[in-house]
Amino acid sequence: MQERSERTRRKLVHAGAEMFHRNGYANATLLEIAAFAGVTKGALYFHFASKDELAEAVQLRGCELLRESVRELRASGRSPLQTLVDTTHWLALNLREEPAIPASFRITKECAGLPELATDFHRIWLAEVCGLLREARDAGELRAEGRWESIESLVAAAACGIEALAATGMPYAELQRRVSGLWSLLLPSLVPEGAEREFRVGMPDPDMAPGRVGDAANEALHAGVHHSSRPVFSGSSA
Repeated sequence: MQERSERTRRKLVHAGAEMFHRNGYANATLLEIAAFAGVTKGALYFHFASKDELAEAVQLRGCELLRESVRELRASGRSPLQTLVDTTHWLALNLREEPAIPASFRITKECAGLPELATDFHRIWLAEVCGLLREARDAGELRAEGRWESIESLVAAAACGIEALAATGMPYAELQRRVSGLWSLLLPSLVPEGAEREFRVGMPDPDMAPGRVGDAANEALHAGVHHSSRPVFSGSSA
């Protein structure tokens, strides 16, 4: 019984992410979310008393996926700066592949200031980016003469711009090229002269990347919710 309840909850969080991403927080209704998940409205209310609670759960799911990917990238032995580069590629792909990620950004923007929503995915994304950048500084990967405030502001703005680019609806292949191009321009200004050659600006090799985003797609399919089956960090530009 407990396993079935948890499966239903995962279906609802996935369905909520899909609807918030597609329609926005204000326009998404609990009725359509329940229908998309294939459960009754009563089952939805058993798990979430309000749309605010479901939106919070979606953002928490997005945070979980983000932090899990950063942990896996760190565990692979990458340097902090390479981990940061690869994390931005992870974001670019999962703004397309995993609805909890774009939904979390959209909820944050549409519900700014609502006391019911304690999680702010945008701030958490920036915290992860700036945390990795500080690790790179402390590891000696950045130029010693650079002004920290300027470096942090530049990288933070670039990292936030990835979501803005994805929101235009550009094809993923173009977004991937733009993220790679971004780092091609940024790295020479961030690291000591010539050190940019030590870093890869493009997508990581599939064998070195997190295999799937928290196995979200498989969980959704097993739970009866449709989701794309394309692998995360497949290396494909299609």
